Amino acid sequence: MSKRMVLAITGASGAIYATRLMASLLESDVELHLTISESGVAVIKQELGFDVSLAKFDPRALVEYQPPWSQRPAYELSNQANARIHYHHHKDYLTPIASGSFLTDAMIVCPCSGSTLAGIARASSSNLIQRAAEVHLKEHRKLILVPRETPLSVFALENMHRLAAAGAIILPAMPGWYHGVVDLDSIVDFVVARILDQAGVRNELIHRWGE
Repeated sequence: MSKRMVLAITGASGAIYATRLMASLLESDVELHLTISESGVAVIKQELGFDVSLAKFDPRALVEYQPPWSQRPAYELSNQANARIHYHHHKDYLTPIASGSFLTDAMIVCPCSGSTLAGIARASSSNLIQRAAEVHLKEHRKLILVPRETPLSVFALENMHRLAAAGAIILPAMPGWYHGVVDLDSIVDFVVARILDQAGVRNELIHRWGE
């Protein structure tokens, strides 16, 4: 049976991590439940150069995005993979991922903005993303948060500590350089590989230490 995962894209920098993560999850036959904040759409527009409609969402442009500097083969979304994408509007609290009775293997927020971090940490959800994250914490399911900001304020650090104490995995988008970096694809893949590792999804995106 394939894994069922939630992926939330919010308004922190690093939209490229989300697109690569989506493709990698779909290549691993994951049933993907996707939600995107309005700020996430704005960052995608700024960083990747195309519009995402939250009202009439089409995953193809997002998951097939190929940066101009990338050397890897373009990912093509098959009909089978497209059928495993379930989109939920960030304002819709009646979707399955808002309930603890809907079983999932993990939730990933990538990238995770500071406001999303704060909303989850303080249990003051203002959208479906924060509600679904709170559900994963209360149900003791894996929650992986991928912040991408520097420097970090004391408030952000306090929120990360609070979330880590509650069981969340704090995985900042901090690429390593020891795995044979040859291009920007290598940098992106390092972060995505670490996310997949924590989500329990086997991958060969990086050369692993000692192998």
